[in-house]
Formats: sequence, structure tokens, C-alpha cells
Amino acid sequence: MLISEFFIMVDQPTLLSTQLFYKNRVVEVTLNRVMLGFWKEIETRRKRSASFNCISKDADHHFLLVSEIVGARETKEEEDQTNKDGGRKHRVLLYPYAFTVSYTERTKHHCWRCKDIIFHCLDEAQRQQWVQTINNQLSLLSIRPKRLLVYINPYSGKQRGKWIYEQRVAPLFSRASISTDVIVTESANHARDHLKTEVDLKQCDGVVCVGGDGMFSEVVHGLVSRTQSDSRVDQNQPNQDLVPCALRIGIIPAGSTDCICYSTTGTNDPVTSALHIIMGDSQPMDVCSVHHNNTFLRYSVSLLGYGFYGDVLTDSERKRWMGPSRYDFSGLKTFLTHQYYEGTVAFLPAEDNLGNPRDKIKCMTGCHICELGANNGQLLSGDHVDKMAEENSDKETSGDGVWRVIRGKFLAINAASMSCACPRSPRGLSPYAHLADGTTDLILVRKASRLDFLRHLMRHTNKDDQFDMSFVEVHRVRRFRFVPKQSNGISEVDLSETSGKKICNQVCTAHPNNDTGHSNWNCDGEILPHADIQVSVHCQLIRLFARGVERRTTFDTYTWSVIEGSSLSWQA
Repeated sequence: MLISEFFIMVDQPTLLSTQLFYKNRVVEVTLNRVMLGFWKEIETRRKRSASFNCISKDADHHFLLVSEIVGARETKEEEDQTNKDGGRKHRVLLYPYAFTVSYTERTKHHCWRCKDIIFHCLDEAQRQQWVQTINNQLSLLSIRPKRLLVYINPYSGKQRGKWIYEQRVAPLFSRASISTDVIVTESANHARDHLKTEVDLKQCDGVVCVGGDGMFSEVVHGLVSRTQSDSRVDQNQPNQDLVPCALRIGIIPAGSTDCICYSTTGTNDPVTSALHIIMGDSQPMDVCSVHHNNTFLRYSVSLLGYGFYGDVLTDSERKRWMGPSRYDFSGLKTFLTHQYYEGTVAFLPAEDNLGNPRDKIKCMTGCHICELGANNGQLLSGDHVDKMAEENSDKETSGDGVWRVIRGKFLAINAASMSCACPRSPRGLSPYAHLADGTTDLILVRKASRLDFLRHLMRHTNKDDQFDMSFVEVHRVRRFRFVPKQSNGISEVDLSETSGKKICNQVCTAHPNNDTGHSNWNCDGEILPHADIQVSVHCQLIRLFARGVERRTTFDTYTWSVIEGSSLSWQA
């Protein structure tokens, strides 16, 4: 924050200004439409000395932005720790009526916490005036939600979703005077179907899901489908422009990986997510629509994976009894079988001004790449994608856009619409993918030895460039189409039906003949029924209660210290 911006905030009409008791002394507290400021009075303090009395003066100024305040409330006696300090008790008796101001504070690793400041007043009328005035100012912040529809998946992750909401999130919503309608889901797609048919969307300011990435996907499908239905948009048309959703979506992470929450806030902490919702943050996000032969299949917001990631999901679905460890087991099995798949990829590259997946430009709060993506207008037409996939050329071909066609044998084909970062992979599948630029990063991993493929996978967990390998290429695209080689083979090898000797032989062979037909597409953790798909990216179709990953130097709450009445220093 610039000092000039600070004085602009100070130069606001004063709403309240009184002397209150804070900690161990009387302070002057002022409220305007932008900030709550309080400073310690200049007063004389006598220090005991053998020969004389030492007099010192100081004045510390503190300010909170109104936009960072959660709420104000009358302080209960058990909340007030000041009365337990015997040295302060005699001062508190002069200011017996207390109120609490809750505000957000940034801590390490992009986490936020809700902190409290307790002020003491001379009388009850003064306390009520402060609480009411602060809350009235917060109610004028139109971006903040007042009513929320909350879906809780009690079975996500470690089955702690209900506890996380009731113990860590609901009290914060109560402090912010947010009313909620809570629904505990009873079956798969409960939230999706409820949003599509039964909810009056005009009666709420946002939808919150408590669970993992699968729960978020349910809410996205329900809300997007409902919006298109109300707008009479045919979702089965691959090139149809979709209507953006009016309601924002909040995520309270309670799943196994919480990839989407981690990629949009920088952490998978429930309290941080709840505070983003309370603040009314808004982060646009792209959504990919997936079609097969002019039939809508699903929406994707994070990862579309064919080959390796599709096989891992397919195999893990057979082992749900193993719990979260099934993903590690299926991942090892899929790596050992080392299958590749032959097919054709056609894609429409993004404009040059949107950068490329290796430009080292991270998507952060206020991302200029996402702003450019939104300003580039509507999605380019893809009517000719079907004939493009059938042409016998791997060169660029022009039509209403410049399309490229690539044929080959692939270990994996991935489309990442965000970094797909998570605690186990802090940089993600595509570290420099953007949330809202209208593109997805198409990653093609060609046939390679197991050792090289292992090196590629290991780079997802360290700082090495996973794309800096001869068999890996990545493109930033607006649309793409995949057509597998026609085959009647099965898509994977069942470990239970494969002898240990055969597995050992496969491990020792550089390139086994493993093209066994089709893999399956992993669409945000769900298996698609078709391998031949067409994908279109819809720019900023939804909005989240988030603000992207903040830079470490970004702070909205400041402490202004005045040293000896002349010099200024900013402390974040």
C-alpha cells in the first residue's frame, strides 16, 4: 500500500470516534467507511528509579480495513480475558461494557486466521452504537454473501466433512451474520440433482460444498446445467457458447487431495476457505465441456487424463475397499504394466499473448494473463474439428483458426485447466496453467522407457521442469479432439490375472508391446464412457469464493507506527 493511498483512506468522513479501553490503556478509536483506526494516547508513565522519575511518550497507530473485518459483537464474560489480569482489573471497572471485533489475519503458507480485538466502553449505549455501526458498514459491502446453500458430503476423505463444518466453519459464518441452509448429502449426485431441479437459486447468494474435488464437481455440474436449462441453451452442442453462472461457489476442503481448493487459494485449510467466503472474494474459473458425437458427457475444471491417469482411476475403482491407499497401489500397478495407446490429437492453439505452459508466469491474484484471456472475446469456432481429425497430415492447417494434428503412441494425454497443485505435488501437473484465461494445457507424453517415464513423474514432486524431456510436449489450447486407434483390445491389464513372472518380464523390457486398445478418460476423478472426445474451454464460466494464490507481499491489513511523531513505517 502506498502512503498516498493511506491518506486517502484517512480522509474519509468519520462515523464514530470515542475513547475506549484496549489492553492496558485508553485509546482513541475512529471508524470511517474504509478503516477502523485506534491509537494509544500520549500519556505519562513513571518508571521507578533510584534518583529520578523517567518520563517517556509514545504513540502507536493501528488500522484495520473494514473489508477485512468479519464482524462485531457484544463480548461475553467468558471471552474477556482482560478481567483475569489483576493488574488491569481496576482499569476495566471504569469501562465495564466490552465488544469484540473479529478480523482476518494472514499467516504462513497462504493460511488465514480469524483474530479478535476486544474494546471496553463506558456504558451499554456506547457499546451498542459501536457494534451496530460496524455491522451496518459491513452490510453495505454488497460483494459479501448473506445467505448460503451448504452441501456436506459426510463420506469425503477421512469422513470428517460434517465435523469440519460444524466445529470450524459454522462458528465463523455465525460471526459474520451469514444465514445457511445446510444439506447433508445421502448419495452420489445428490447435490447435483438437487441444484438442477429443486433449489430456488434466487433465495441464496452462493453455494458452498464441504468435501473433496468430487463434491465440487457435483456442485459445478448442477449449477452449470441449471443455468443452461434456465437460459434454454443446448448443452449437447459442442460449439455452443454457455451462459456464465450468476452464483459463486465456495469450497470447504474435506477430501483426500483437495486439488481445486489448493490451486485457487494456495492451501487446503478449511478456516482460510471459510474466510474467503465471508470476505465475498470472487475468482473466475474456466470450465471444459466434454462431448462425444454431439452428445454432452461431462464438465471438467481441473484434469482430463487419458492413458496413465485414466488407467490408475479405472483400476482404483475396483479397489475402493482399500480406501485412499488404493490410488498408490493402482498407480504402482499401472506404472509396471507400462501401457501406451495409439491415437490422433487435433487441437486449436491459444493466441500468443496468452503465453505458453513453460513461460514461468504463475497464475496469481490479479493475473494479467487471465484478464487478457477474458478480453480476447468469445471462443473460436470449432465446426471443422471433426474433419480435421480425419486428415492425413501432421502439419498446421488453416480454416477459421489454425489447427494442428498429431499422431503417435502415447503413455499419457493430459489436459490441465489449472496447475492441479496439491500438498503431495505443490507445483502441480502444469505449474504455469491459468485459472481463467480460456485455455487448457494439453500435455502429450509419448512412448518412452519406464526409467524416462519415472523421471517425468518424479519431476511433479520437485522443482525440475517436467516438460524438459524429449518425449514430452505441451501446448496451450482452446479446443482439442482425440480419436483413438480403432481396436477391440481391452484397456488395461488386471494385476490379479497376471502372473508375477509376466510382470517381472515387463519391468525388465524397455518397450513391451502394450498397445492393448483403448484407455479411459479420467475427468476430474470420474471415468468417461467414451475415448473419442471433443473438448471446448469456456472462459470464466463459473466464479469461486476465492482470490487466487496471493503473492507473499500482498497484504490488506496494516499497522502504521509513528515513531517520535515524524517517521513512518509500514508493518504487514
